[in-house]
Amino acid sequence: MKRRTFLGVSAAVSLGGAAPAPLRLGMVGLVHGHAGGFLSRYRDSREVELVGVAEPDQAVAARYIQGLRLDPTRVHSSIEVMFDRAKPEAVVAFTDTADHVAVVAACARRKIPVMMEKPLAVGVEQARAIEKAAAESGIPVLVNYETTWYPSNHAAYALAKTAKALGEIRKVVIHDGHRGPKEIGVQPEFLAWLTDPERNGAGALFDFGCYGANLMTWLMDEARPVAVTAVTQRFKPDVYPHVDDEATIVLEYPEAQAIVQASWNWPFDRKDMEIYGRTGQVLTVAQNRVKVRLEGNAEEIGQASPLPPPQDDFLRYFAAVVRGEVKPSGPSSLGNNLIVVEILDAARRSAATGRTMRLT
Repeated sequence: MKRRTFLGVSAAVSLGGAAPAPLRLGMVGLVHGHAGGFLSRYRDSREVELVGVAEPDQAVAARYIQGLRLDPTRVHSSIEVMFDRAKPEAVVAFTDTADHVAVVAACARRKIPVMMEKPLAVGVEQARAIEKAAAESGIPVLVNYETTWYPSNHAAYALAKTAKALGEIRKVVIHDGHRGPKEIGVQPEFLAWLTDPERNGAGALFDFGCYGANLMTWLMDEARPVAVTAVTQRFKPDVYPHVDDEATIVLEYPEAQAIVQASWNWPFDRKDMEIYGRTGQVLTVAQNRVKVRLEGNAEEIGQASPLPPPQDDFLRYFAAVVRGEVKPSGPSSLGNNLIVVEILDAARRSAATGRTMRLT
């Protein structure tokens, strides 16, 4: 079996001149489980200065102050106080999903760009309110998915879309999830809202179904599916009595189909994608590898090329957008994520009624 590097951008980029001043960044919310990883990774970064944190839950805030050495003078009980005292250039949101609309509204009033953890909203009404606030204020609103920064996904996209090496895309299968939030030991405040259908939108359906909807919308050039069919189940009702822990979504397009498998029941963590075209296929393997088989050739395993900055890191990309160096597009863009919420909303209704939902 041969090994080689598949399609991807690997050229170094030299911008020249002095490095830009660190981005003055505000952080809203600490109840999302990704907040700790974000702080550990970027707290001492030279590219950003964390000027303020807003978290109304004082117990959660105190734990982060102690555990991650946050400056208590920069931690505030409300977003408005944080804005007044810290004066951030941009905001990253680590609230529950239902609070995204309030965060965007507050940022829009101050014309502060915002990037939130996935998904955009718990329903179409909230998503449209976010769209309206962004349009009226002129601020960029972005959504962060871990998989946006995977070289393997970009290599697969390049083979399928740029090089058109697979022929017309016919089927895409996307798997995302883990053993379950309680099983992997997420923080209690994170578990509380993940298992609340009002604050999360659903269970695994929203938590991990959003990844597949996001990637498929990217592959389909932001075309909406014509129909959405979903099945959700509760394999662990004693653990998750109020939300699904298993979900499968089928997306129908005029000439393609996607199967999104979102689960809190996988035996291992996984985020991978399979793209099948008329004459070839590409399967992603973790963050950095792809398996490719083209018509007339044996399967090959290749290493995906590293992504160039600022596409290699969500905060670097966000800073480039804030500074006007990059126009938002692809998986992080608001346009993509409005469609993602439409898909998730239709999937939730389909699972509840047992019917296929047509998107008009």
